[in-house]
Amino acid sequence: MRVLAFLDGTLADPDVPRIRIDDLGLMRGDGVFETILVTDGTPRELRPHLDRLARSAGMLDLPEPDDEAWQRAVATVIDNWQGDAEFAIKLVYTRGPESDPSAAVTTFALGLDIAEKIVRAREEGLSVITLERGIEPELAERAPWLLLGAKSLSYAVNMAAGREAARRDADDVVFTATDGTVLEGPTSNVIVARGRTLFTPPANIGILPGTTQAAVFRAAERTGWSTKIEPLRLEDLRTADGVFLASSVRKLTRVHTLDGEPLADSTAIHRELADAYDSLYR
Repeated sequence: MRVLAFLDGTLADPDVPRIRIDDLGLMRGDGVFETILVTDGTPRELRPHLDRLARSAGMLDLPEPDDEAWQRAVATVIDNWQGDAEFAIKLVYTRGPESDPSAAVTTFALGLDIAEKIVRAREEGLSVITLERGIEPELAERAPWLLLGAKSLSYAVNMAAGREAARRDADDVVFTATDGTVLEGPTSNVIVARGRTLFTPPANIGILPGTTQAAVFRAAERTGWSTKIEPLRLEDLRTADGVFLASSVRKLTRVHTLDGEPLADSTAIHRELADAYDSLYR
């Protein structure tokens, strides 16, 4: 099922073409997006998602998003959704048509079903490979024009990484910097458990600040865990009590295999953290 809404709160048929062929989001990936998980009619972390949309738009020099209008579009999709109790809403914001700079930007919210493989991965976990991202940790602050840490529509590298994982019989990827520092997944943040402490890399090394990662940390702290944001190395993943990938639709998913080597069994830790995270929305 799909539900398409515009920022004025109106609905549209998602099967009817709407995007101009010269839209810069299509032609050049010149735009930003967010994906929000909805459970039982409640969008998870809506405020952080809208804040991050605005941050990404600012990094691309797009006009500041109309916050109230985006909230209205999200509400319209939720109010008209007739599918499963859990689904995703994708917010898309592009620079608009290339041939007409005076034309309005392109904006919409699209409700989507969650793929079965994502639901299955939540239960079964993931096998992951590491791939070099080709950047150094200091590059993001030195070269802001590279848009490291923006959630832009330019996802070709991320998709290519997923295909490379499949060629190597793995489910997903953890990117590393040129010095071996752990970065993030193509569509997720990395969380490591050691003892009763959770770790995740800092955003200033060129990764996307995670809304779900932040929520998992908030939930874990409520149940007695400590949390730290600091650089991680590959050895930290190999020797951890648990390694997890966090994203809005994926939620918190455990990694059971890294570069072909089994990791410590983190089933119990995953169950505890996943329950704590879900409890934020009950």
